[in-house]
Amino acid sequence: MRERFAIAGWAGKGAAVALAALLSVTGCLPEDKGGGDGHGGGTPSGPAMSAVASLTVKGRAPKTGYERAAFGSPWTDTDDNHCDTRDDILRRDLTGVRLRDGRCAVASGSLTDDPYTGGSVRFVRGHSKIDIDHVVALSDAWQKGARAWDRGKRVAFANDPLNLIAVDAGTNRSKGDGDAATWLPPNKGYRCKYVARQAAVKKKYELWVTPPERDAMKRVLGTCPGAELPSPSERGS
Repeated sequence: MRERFAIAGWAGKGAAVALAALLSVTGCLPEDKGGGDGHGGGTPSGPAMSAVASLTVKGRAPKTGYERAAFGSPWTDTDDNHCDTRDDILRRDLTGVRLRDGRCAVASGSLTDDPYTGGSVRFVRGHSKIDIDHVVALSDAWQKGARAWDRGKRVAFANDPLNLIAVDAGTNRSKGDGDAATWLPPNKGYRCKYVARQAAVKKKYELWVTPPERDAMKRVLGTCPGAELPSPSERGS
């Protein structure tokens, strides 16, 4: 009996030594399979990744019935500051801004770090090479929940500064109504912020994502797992 207990004791010590060695090399227990999803000891998810994980996932609905007018007149003054939304975003995102009326209308300025290209784009009213982009395209929103909204919510969505950024016009027009699965900015350094902004918008308005879209968003945010969600007042770039 004593011999049996001695063997068991040595076996227990051996297991403890082996476990200690494993912990020193990997930092994980054998059953710890945390993979960065916020559970089980992996790399913790930041706010943007958590927002993506919270979104409903299902297929894209038909585009039937979509028209721009369903989201109201372009650039409605929804915040009652007596300036249209387009000028609000230009004043937020451009540098060296000159106002035509001294109050609202932007006459000129520069987008010194275009989110989509990384370059600099000059803005001159009437000869603009800058678009105000809906980061989550209106058509994409229509197919993923906005069709069921009332007109007031659609107008608010179309003019929400959280979903609007000033960008290079040519590059923006190649995007169409693509989501993260079909289009990402050529400027790879901006992709984390771009997807984080999409996640913030879709979470705020309870829009769903398709499986490929969700996977693409997670893939981008996997390169910046601590990414924060932007605020509406935050510049696009």
